[in-house]
Amino acid sequence: MNEELISIIVPVYNVEAYIHQCIKSIIEQSYKNLEIILVDDGSKDKSGKICDDYARKDKRIKVIHKKNGGLSDSRNAGITVATGKYIAFVDSDDYVSPHFIQKLYQLLQDTGCAIGQCRFSYVKGDGLVDEGDSAFCIYRGESLMEQLYGPEEKATCFVVAWNKLYRAELFKETGIRYPEGRIHEDEATTYRLFHEAKKLAFLDRVLYGYYTENGGSITSVFSAKRLQWLTAHEERIAFFKKNGYEKLLPAAYRKLCDACITFYFRCTEQVKDAEELKKELRKRLETYRANGAAWIAALPLKTRMGYELFSMSPGLYAKMLQKMQETS
Repeated sequence: MNEELISIIVPVYNVEAYIHQCIKSIIEQSYKNLEIILVDDGSKDKSGKICDDYARKDKRIKVIHKKNGGLSDSRNAGITVATGKYIAFVDSDDYVSPHFIQKLYQLLQDTGCAIGQCRFSYVKGDGLVDEGDSAFCIYRGESLMEQLYGPEEKATCFVVAWNKLYRAELFKETGIRYPEGRIHEDEATTYRLFHEAKKLAFLDRVLYGYYTENGGSITSVFSAKRLQWLTAHEERIAFFKKNGYEKLLPAAYRKLCDACITFYFRCTEQVKDAEELKKELRKRLETYRANGAAWIAALPLKTRMGYELFSMSPGLYAKMLQKMQETS
């Protein structure tokens, strides 16, 4: 079988401690016909030089040096220059199994899907990344979108950009790009790719290692920027209403409302402008409850009563929640 060209896009920013392992895992892929695009997003450390050093050793590597614009801007820059029939993303502090591309490419050939996805594991150092079997399943249409609202670990597996292989046409022919200047860019983009793809093949095998010890991760802090997660889900709800995914709206509104409450209690004294953020979150919760009343009505009574209690008194809500946890 002739191997079709696959583009792997790696956004790079101040990761000199991790980038060697990442690039090494990519150049050692069992699938060889690769275009490896390293996008140096204005790194201030030696990351850019490291990328150039690898490019001199491997002709498959292309390096883009650009002004700092964030993760979305870097991914989009890579998409623009990518010439492969398929596209994959790997974050520069992560690494992949030697069979990451080969297994996902074969999955797409066998199923005819436009997106192939594997499982990932949280790793430290050089932990093993390749376990499981070759079992797979296919999700279609509404069922595919529904996976974004499952248990947290499974929902994360579906929403992230980097454990997947995409037909390039999903980006090239639709104009879909990651929203620049925002975090939670996956939340704002993946559902649109699912809609265009119509179906996804899921391989029940760990082929991607998500590194957990990089202190620069946005998941390690809380700030006003995290409200962009809410914005992404507001956009998703509008998309669902427009494109016939009404059955998912109860779950979509529940996720928004639950996030408002979770974010509220993460606004501790150490968070800048915590009191203003708390006011904003309470305001947004009331807006979501009003706009989504018809769909929130389908949620369990216990859930709806919880929203009402929180609206009346977040302190009382916290006490009731603690009491329930102590007696469970």
